[in-house]
Amino acid sequence: MILIKDGRIAEDPWLSIADGVALPLWGPVIVSLARWRAERHELLARGGRIGVVLASHEPPVEIADDLAHFDLVALEFPKFTDGRAYSSARILRERLGFAGELRAMGNVLRDQLAFMRRCGFDAFEVPGDAPAGQWIGALAGISVRYQPATGFEPTAQELRRHRQPVDDTAA
Repeated sequence: MILIKDGRIAEDPWLSIADGVALPLWGPVIVSLARWRAERHELLARGGRIGVVLASHEPPVEIADDLAHFDLVALEFPKFTDGRAYSSARILRERLGFAGELRAMGNVLRDQLAFMRRCGFDAFEVPGDAPAGQWIGALAGISVRYQPATGFEPTAQELRRHRQPVDDTAA
């Protein structure tokens, strides 16, 4: 896997730990929601940064009370036709105020990266055999936006509104 974060290829310091596998003594770890629930106290006592993976059927409200403990939330795209992670990303950013890393994982498609970013994702796990430059270019592939989104990118209407000429002769 290649990690694209903040518009460029990044080293991934996180270690994804499967359920039932021993936790390392140190380093940032990503665990499933089930493991978080079962081993919450052990994970917190361990110290270090914690990330959690939400499967597409696990709504973000299930971690709302614990968001302060997470530096990363990974949302799974299990298949092309399952877009629940888009809604989960918006809920995490806009309603729950999550400011940490929001990672898209699973069936992440290049032509959806720009929309994923507009929903609040700032990191993407992409296939290791993918030409990274094309994936990064896809983030800037849409320059005109008509719907508001998470973040501060203006819509086309807002851009037109601020670029209208001012009539100095009307006084």
